[in-house]
Amino acid sequence: MLLLSEVFTIDVCAYAVMSNHYHVVLHADEVRAKTLSDDEVAKRWLRIFAGPPWARRWMEEAFLDEAEKRQLEAWLETLRPRLCDISWFMRCLNEPIARMANAEDGCTGRFWEGRFKSQALLDEAALLQCMTYVDLNPIRAGMAPTPERSYYTAIQRRISQAKDHGLMRFADESDGTATIPFPYLDYLELVDWSGRMAAAGKPGAIPGHAPPLLSRLGVEPSRFADFVMIKSKTFASAVGPVEPLRKFAQSLGLKFIRSGTSNLTLHTLGA
Repeated sequence: MLLLSEVFTIDVCAYAVMSNHYHVVLHADEVRAKTLSDDEVAKRWLRIFAGPPWARRWMEEAFLDEAEKRQLEAWLETLRPRLCDISWFMRCLNEPIARMANAEDGCTGRFWEGRFKSQALLDEAALLQCMTYVDLNPIRAGMAPTPERSYYTAIQRRISQAKDHGLMRFADESDGTATIPFPYLDYLELVDWSGRMAAAGKPGAIPGHAPPLLSRLGVEPSRFADFVMIKSKTFASAVGPVEPLRKFAQSLGLKFIRSGTSNLTLHTLGA
């Protein structure tokens, strides 16, 4: 997954590998993909795919005839949008896992139950809710007692490999690239706060010391807790407040959209 984040212009914000599935929160950076040089686009793609022979010759500065140059131009034009395409990212992640699992089991055929499901996160609060939900998944499932002991998760990797975790960085860890728009320590405090509620088994008891990050984003603590602690049976296509949901639906030509926001289930969206 982290190798793919180096190839694609897609950052990994959070992930959790469970016993029979996994969750991942991704940031697709279309702007970065557009600014890559042709050389960089080819180098990235050839890290995971063999590519056509003339592409590798071009990378070695060998001579290409006119027909090969036209093929190269079309190839690069195809590759650039793929580098920020979540479907391609997931394909490159899931196919090798399926092949390895089938090899271990000595069988062939479909490994995954179906195509991955995705939700659009429409504002900072939605990102915060979904990251926290993912980071607490092993704790809610009884697989780990604390975030730092929840193996194969982004939160454990961030804690144990503070400098070289390879994940998308928070605003106060900026290295000049796009960042998660809130401070890292505030996020850790929020995960700890949310995790303690889940461990106590009292969804209705919201502590009075909710982290200030929620206040700054205008998120009601009880609604936040509902989202990260109670898994909805109905899969949503987007998470966010009403107006961004309305615009998102209109961009897709939809009049109805199912929301993952805790206090909203189905919106009827007018023209």
